Amino acid sequence: MTKLLLILSFLMTGSLINAQFFSDQTLQQTALQLDNAKTDSDYDTVFKTFSEAKTSEKWQANYYAAATLYLKTNFLLKNSPNSPLGEPNESARKLAMQALASEKNNGEVNILLALIHFQKIRIKTAADPQKELKTATGFMAKAETTLKNNPRLSFLKAEIAEKQGNKTEAIKFYKKAAKEFETSDPSSASPNWGRQLIGTN
Repeated sequence: MTKLLLILSFLMTGSLINAQFFSDQTLQQTALQLDNAKTDSDYDTVFKTFSEAKTSEKWQANYYAAATLYLKTNFLLKNSPNSPLGEPNESARKLAMQALASEKNNGEVNILLALIHFQKIRIKTAADPQKELKTATGFMAKAETTLKNNPRLSFLKAEIAEKQGNKTEAIKFYKKAAKEFETSDPSSASPNWGRQLIGTN
């Protein structure tokens, strides 16, 4: 009965659906485990589950596959900077764009795209860094219309401030992101990934 109520509330919320809710238990568990990925192959395993999922919840699977590639690229940037980072970043962008095609006003999808475009500047594959920054801030502005107190949004603001040489602002937003991750409820329907981003930059 509880599962039926969850599915009903899932259907009734329309485009306000949170990306973390899956009726498929395997995908739900994989979404919750994303923050436990510690190695390159951990990320590959999580990515494989989402990218190969035969599910009606395709946009969520695409969203999480994109988030996994974004985190993997971030992990490689820190631990293996000579790896080819352009390919996972571009694959993440394509998957996130597929999710966006279904969920245009979803703040989480927009913030993921903003993070991916900004990451392209960090990994130095952007042909025009200013254009990438403009694209990232455009997606961020869309996300801000629906997201409040979001740790991934605060993290992106910290990254942008740091890139622009504003250390005080960057520290403020890194602290805000850390606090938002601390107070977020891992059992809620909202996405909860990205804790490993704090302290990696």
